[in-house]
Amino acid sequence: MTIVKFSNVGMRYSTGPEVLHDLSFELQQGSFHFLTGPSGAGKTSLLKLLYLGQHPTRGIIHMLGRDLTAVPRRELPMLRRQIGIVFQDFRLLPHLSAFDNVALPLRTSGLAEKDIKRNVTELLEWVGIGDKMEARPPTLSGGEQQRIAIARAVINRPKLLVADEPTGNVDSEIGTRIMHLFEELNRHGTTVLIATHDDEIVTRFRHPQMRLENGTLTEGPKRKVKAA
Repeated sequence: MTIVKFSNVGMRYSTGPEVLHDLSFELQQGSFHFLTGPSGAGKTSLLKLLYLGQHPTRGIIHMLGRDLTAVPRRELPMLRRQIGIVFQDFRLLPHLSAFDNVALPLRTSGLAEKDIKRNVTELLEWVGIGDKMEARPPTLSGGEQQRIAIARAVINRPKLLVADEPTGNVDSEIGTRIMHLFEELNRHGTTVLIATHDDEIVTRFRHPQMRLENGTLTEGPKRKVKAA
């Protein structure tokens, strides 16, 4: 089953030049890919299209069974709840504890508080910050904030997970643990796309690559990217 399909998609910011050109590919449900390429290639811009943070300038995107050009604005929040996002700059709420940042997606979905406590506690312990649940993000290191951001993105078991340099602020041991978490989600059916410059991670985990250069997909089938 195709979960994402881009057809001749282009994107620009305001009146500037195009940053993505004629992207056409498919991601199958349950696939796992790395998105690679040099700085400025367009990786973050592509992720913005995938998490509905930006609209394409041209072309068509089908995602999660919907044509995004035809989705009413009022229905976008429902679609976004099926997408987990790990931002490079974390985007945690500084006035909330680590626990409450991670619990936010579950509370939005209406899960019972006792289930929220169990799920959030288990996940924070798994990513190695179970002893920092009451700490607020400004008091934590960059690596600790990264792990909170990842826990928040995956707590709801999204259908699609996109991550921008998720191992960039952690050491090798924690980076490996994060990758195993992503793979575990993938085994349960989540489609995963990770933008990264970390050649060691790409080499070690050996998932298929999509490579961008100058806003164009240059590696991997351009029309269809099959599941690993």
